[in-house]
Amino acid sequence: MVQIQNTIVSFDVITKEFCCDLNKCHGACCVEGDAGAPVTSEEIARIEQLLPVIRDMLTDDALKAIEERGIAYPDPEGELVTQIVNGRDCVFTCHDEKGCCFCAIEKAYREGKVSFMKPISCHLYPIRVRKIGECWGLNYDRWDVCSAARIKGQREHTPVYRHLKEPLIRRFGKEWYDELELTVEEMKRQNII
Repeated sequence: MVQIQNTIVSFDVITKEFCCDLNKCHGACCVEGDAGAPVTSEEIARIEQLLPVIRDMLTDDALKAIEERGIAYPDPEGELVTQIVNGRDCVFTCHDEKGCCFCAIEKAYREGKVSFMKPISCHLYPIRVRKIGECWGLNYDRWDVCSAARIKGQREHTPVYRHLKEPLIRRFGKEWYDELELTVEEMKRQNII
């Protein structure tokens, strides 16, 4: 592990290779699992505001779930996560004509309809961020549905932190990311990694 400002970054984030391959996984991370994506109370408030914009992109089951149970709920560990449909799908998923899953919030963002991209936990995936005392711990979450991303990452020699440069800067800032890159280069120079 390496400390960058108030974060502790696992070596896996630096050394493992990963690059999303939507053509292969079809967005499985949005529809697999037993809980929704972690969200903050601030993100819930923002999503509630933009719900009228994305409403038409959501399924009837998703709209019903949101109406009956809200946008998020506490998971077994007490962390707020997005509501799910049918025991697995995030309520904010939508599909294209090829069956690929997309985030309705991100789709609206990319179309210029909203200013919020999506929850930061989704943007950062497969990095998971957890509070560790006064610091934030960044770990690489290895999940079977992302096997194509690991293959593509290896083929393109793309470490997790480089693939996730944009969301890491969004969450921790450009100065933090620049320090991470300098630290990684120094660790390579010293043959630590």
